[in-house]
Amino acid sequence: MRAMVMRAPRAPLALAELPDPAPGPGQVALRVSACGVCRTDLHVFDGELAEPKLPLVLGHEIVGHVTALGEGVSGFDVGARIGVPWLGGTCGECAECRTDRENLCDRARFTGYNIDGGYAEMAIADQRYCFAMPGTYTDVAAAPLLCAGLIGYRALTMAGHAKRLGIYGFGAAAHIIAQVARHQGREVFAFTRPGDAEAQAFARDLGAAWAGASDETPPRSLDAALIFAPVGALVPAALRATAKGGTVVCAGIHMSDIPAFPYAILWQERCLRSVANLTRRDGEEFFALAPKVPVHTETESFPLSEANQALHSLRTGKLRGAAVLVPGG
Repeated sequence: MRAMVMRAPRAPLALAELPDPAPGPGQVALRVSACGVCRTDLHVFDGELAEPKLPLVLGHEIVGHVTALGEGVSGFDVGARIGVPWLGGTCGECAECRTDRENLCDRARFTGYNIDGGYAEMAIADQRYCFAMPGTYTDVAAAPLLCAGLIGYRALTMAGHAKRLGIYGFGAAAHIIAQVARHQGREVFAFTRPGDAEAQAFARDLGAAWAGASDETPPRSLDAALIFAPVGALVPAALRATAKGGTVVCAGIHMSDIPAFPYAILWQERCLRSVANLTRRDGEEFFALAPKVPVHTETESFPLSEANQALHSLRTGKLRGAAVLVPGG
């Protein structure tokens, strides 16, 4: 199979020929139809997430069709279309796993980090952590749902019943979750990079009541804010924009340092919390909800060999929605 391989942090991915992977017990092999390009991939590529498997095939928003079953697999048949997310496996034994918090398992393994991912023509995955994908989505349209959608959904649930919702960083996750929030009757306030009129227009197209720069004050105080951009300076900005009793959710796996801020903007029972990974329950709930909204994903497709260009487009904010690699493209 062909794959784009990461040999070292910050070194350009290289196109390579690798042996077709064979599934072990409990695993499925799949031919990759599409793989989303996620900001977490950039954090791994840049060395901001320490100790990845090397060499490594990035990619954890994988949509493909099962080609072979390992011993003991009963959840999927050959030919089934499945999605493979970031969470690739857990111990199933620790206190977190036994209390519906498998996303916090210390022995968790992650697709495109500890396990080779989907920047390739084929992949293998533990069938227990894969999802059947809603039939209403094409392969390319479904790919961003597997992380941008799932992590965004988990972040949204942490906002509780907030009616006025701020979203900082209007990329792949934000454009999906803005649609879910509007479906739930929430009012969305979108914050983008200063001067990014195109992203602000995109947010308004998706029903945002207001869109402006991340350093602006919204016209009304927020009940909650979701921060998708990996910029620590947005934390005090979001706290200042949030009403007393409100919640600020940091939804990224990595963020630059949060600057010191006065206690006054946290006081009055504001809550600051983070999102870590996802659970299989998140996937079950979100994939049942997404077609009902219905969530529409805005995507830009790249052939597998242009994975470096896709990462660059994500880094520089030149995407409307999400980048998706298409191995057969």
